[in-house]
Amino acid sequence: MAARREPHVRPGLLSDFILGSQDGLVNVLGILLGLSAATNDTRLIIIAALAALGAESVSMGAVAYTSTLARQRTYEAERRKELEEMRDLPDVEREEVRVIFRNWGYEGDELEEMVRKVEAKPKAMLDLMMAFELNLAVVANDQPGRSALTVFAATVVGSAIPLVPFLIPGVPVVTQAVSAVVVSGVALFGIGWYEAHITVGPFWKSGLRMLLIGLGAGLVGFLIGIAAHVY
Repeated sequence: MAARREPHVRPGLLSDFILGSQDGLVNVLGILLGLSAATNDTRLIIIAALAALGAESVSMGAVAYTSTLARQRTYEAERRKELEEMRDLPDVEREEVRVIFRNWGYEGDELEEMVRKVEAKPKAMLDLMMAFELNLAVVANDQPGRSALTVFAATVVGSAIPLVPFLIPGVPVVTQAVSAVVVSGVALFGIGWYEAHITVGPFWKSGLRMLLIGLGAGLVGFLIGIAAHVY
């Protein structure tokens, strides 16, 4: 009988999704509200929002790629340093392993036995030091590309959400702006709920936090638009 495997969340995928969707939604919502306060020209508002959607999506995808690539290179550089230290400073590295196991509750002969066993397996020792001394995680070769695509797609979707009400013809700009706030609020709460659903914590708290952050940023755009309209 095959062993049952429990599904696990990929932290990088979750963070990339939240980063892209929240950033795109908040930025475009702020632009829409700011322009709605400054002008009644729906066509101008849509053009500006689409320009922001395109630029933000490409920018966020590129940032995700370069930042993930930087983490990958950092890991590889530190891995090489750790290998050199294992070769040139074995006593120091052995003591660092001992400290890790001691912090886990091992003592006396049991502690020394664990240290000997790990030292006998260089790869296990290296992995242990990378994870628990340097607190670094492996970054797969395809992860920069996957991260870029995830953030790009999530930013496009997030940016499009507040824009939808402005694509309905014949609706006053004020109504479109209010509708954008409503649909954006629902989407932001949903993103927070999804985060809590697959991690830990009360869904209402996570949803409310995401909602307040997003609408707070949108309010800033609205206030700037009012100031521009007045002056």
